[in-house]
Amino acid sequence: MSALIQTDRLHLRLIDPDHDAADMLALLNEPGFIRNIADRGVRTLAQARDYTAERVLGSYTLNGFGMYAIIRRSDGAWLGNAGLVKRPELPGPDIGYALKAQYEGQGYAFEAARGVQHYARDRLGYPELYGIVAPHNARSAALLQKLGMEPRGRLRLPPPVDEEVLVFATPGALALG
Repeated sequence: MSALIQTDRLHLRLIDPDHDAADMLALLNEPGFIRNIADRGVRTLAQARDYTAERVLGSYTLNGFGMYAIIRRSDGAWLGNAGLVKRPELPGPDIGYALKAQYEGQGYAFEAARGVQHYARDRLGYPELYGIVAPHNARSAALLQKLGMEPRGRLRLPPPVDEEVLVFATPGALALG
């Protein structure tokens, strides 16, 4: 599968429900993913395939973007995902990222998110991006600020998430509401 986004150490490619189901299953059940993003209730390989087909491929079709597999170039390891999410509550795409625990703290999330940011601006024509994080997730908030995003307040996500999140945006992005 060819890369959409290349960085020094990574390439990001479309996620394939069959090829990537086991890695998606592992990622969606990481304690950090459940704590900081959400519990998607995906517990089997079949559920991971269905989730990926519906949510990820559905976003590619509907929005022209979505989440992409993060692959380490040196050895082909599947590290996590990063990409763009369209949320009705935000005026523009939301940049998202998640790594398997063993790859955290090595700069991969920032490198992948920076690659997505450039791709969104230069290839897709979205100079204004948003990012949301759980209020307790200081590492993720710091990463968004390192990307040049600014705090923009709080937002309550609708059910099934039904959680208040911190909102960040690139300078010049439209205000919420």
